[in-house]
Amino acid sequence: MFLVRGDLPLRPLWERFEGHEGLYSIYVHANPSYTGSPPRGSVFHGRTIPSQRTAWGGVTLVEAERRLLANALLDLGNERFALLSESCIPLYNFPTVRAVLTGSGGASFGSQWFEVDRALAAEAVADGTYFPTFRENCAGERFCVADEHYMPTLASVLGWGRRNANRTLTFADWDPKRRTGSHPRTHGAEEVTEELIGRIRRGGTRGNCTFNDGASGVCFLFARKFAPDTLEPLLRLAPKAMGFG
Repeated sequence: MFLVRGDLPLRPLWERFEGHEGLYSIYVHANPSYTGSPPRGSVFHGRTIPSQRTAWGGVTLVEAERRLLANALLDLGNERFALLSESCIPLYNFPTVRAVLTGSGGASFGSQWFEVDRALAAEAVADGTYFPTFRENCAGERFCVADEHYMPTLASVLGWGRRNANRTLTFADWDPKRRTGSHPRTHGAEEVTEELIGRIRRGGTRGNCTFNDGASGVCFLFARKFAPDTLEPLLRLAPKAMGFG
């Protein structure tokens, strides 16, 4: 599930990631004023859902997440739901990503950029108790960053317990020396090296994982934020550093 403003500048990288038809579905929520479209033949073509305007840090982003989940739940074959942005990249090939998600013992991960199972996805869409509270208290000029808190809060109050991994599978560099204000670091083309991808795959700057996701030893499946100009170096690195393309 891609929550985006408009274009998907890293779309060609994701198109090389695909090739396992029948094992995934794509859903895109874009600004309703966006009139562009991926070319015919792209796995993203025709995958935009009915959307509404969103505002950074607001409850409208939670509404967009719920719309994406509602559409994805209509396909009874969908069992895992990953929320991504236009600045996200895959760190491994599709078989590895699928193996980690399906082999996680039903655990759910993440803050805003979550990876959840079908049960929690359904709870989020049907939630008539906690989401209205967020909407009421984060309306107008109130700044709640609701999108970062809603899903973890829901998992907690529902008593998810051991099924909540209490961490994300989407890496972001929050080092205070490198981030910009309330946003994680944005990686530019000059930074995209095999060493960077390897460091992120090994767990970023911390170098460890707090959730035992099995013998794979995978810390992160996705990473953000990568600027549009990283596309070419990522395409060159993908076969060796990420195992696809």
